[in-house]
Amino acid sequence: MKKNNLYKGTLQNIILKLLSKEVKMYGYQITQRAKELTEGELEMTEGALYPLLHKLEADEIIKSEVQEINGRSRKYYLLTDKGKKQQITQEDEMRSYLFNLKTIFDI
Repeated sequence: MKKNNLYKGTLQNIILKLLSKEVKMYGYQITQRAKELTEGELEMTEGALYPLLHKLEADEIIKSEVQEINGRSRKYYLLTDKGKKQQITQEDEMRSYLFNLKTIFDI
C-alpha cells in the first residue's frame, strides 16, 4: 500500500468490483488497474493481493483459470455466481458507508 492504510480494509471490495467490470483479470492486471483508477494513490502489493485472492478462491467467491499466453501460463481470476452476489452486497454496504462518512465529514 502506498500512502494510505485506509485502503487495506477495502481491498476485497476493490478486487470484487474490478472483477465485476473486467470479467477476468490476472493479479498484476488487478494491481495496475487499481493504480490507474486512483491515479497512483492505491498501490497493492503482492503480499496484500495474493493472500486475499487465495482466501476468496477458498471461499468460492472467485475461481481461477490458467491460460497459456505466448508460451507462459497466466492465472486469471473471475467471479463465481456466489461472488457476483457478494460483490453486489458489498458494493451496497460500501456506498452506504461512504455516504455516512461524507455526511460526517461535511458537517
